[in-house]
Amino acid sequence: MRSMAKNKFHDGPGPSQRQLRVGELIRRTLSEVLARGDVHDPDLNRLSVTVGEVRTSPDLKVATAYVLPLGGEGREDVIGLLAKNKSELRRIIGKKLALKFAPDLRFRIDETFDQLDETRRLFAQETVRRDIEG
Repeated sequence: MRSMAKNKFHDGPGPSQRQLRVGELIRRTLSEVLARGDVHDPDLNRLSVTVGEVRTSPDLKVATAYVLPLGGEGREDVIGLLAKNKSELRRIIGKKLALKFAPDLRFRIDETFDQLDETRRLFAQETVRRDIEG
């Protein structure tokens, strides 16, 4: 009976505390590894990549990293290079974090910055400002 209550608690709409904690640890470690150029790929090491967020699956076996190259240029190149080197990145993360199982890494473009720009643009419109201030 107790295990049912535990599962019911974790089936909510958002990630569990454990998912958030592990995701943030992976994000920090991945950022550090990429900033220091610890990967044996000169093409990847010459790029500056921001890791905005890492989301993990409920079983922690899959981690999706949301990344963006500095300046936003070459987005698809960065995704390709990270995917090409994901086994090495996975090994490094597993070793540094001492996880029981290193998660499979997936990489996506972080659209957050584009969404912020669009939100700023919308709020700058005269009609929207008038509605907000009115």
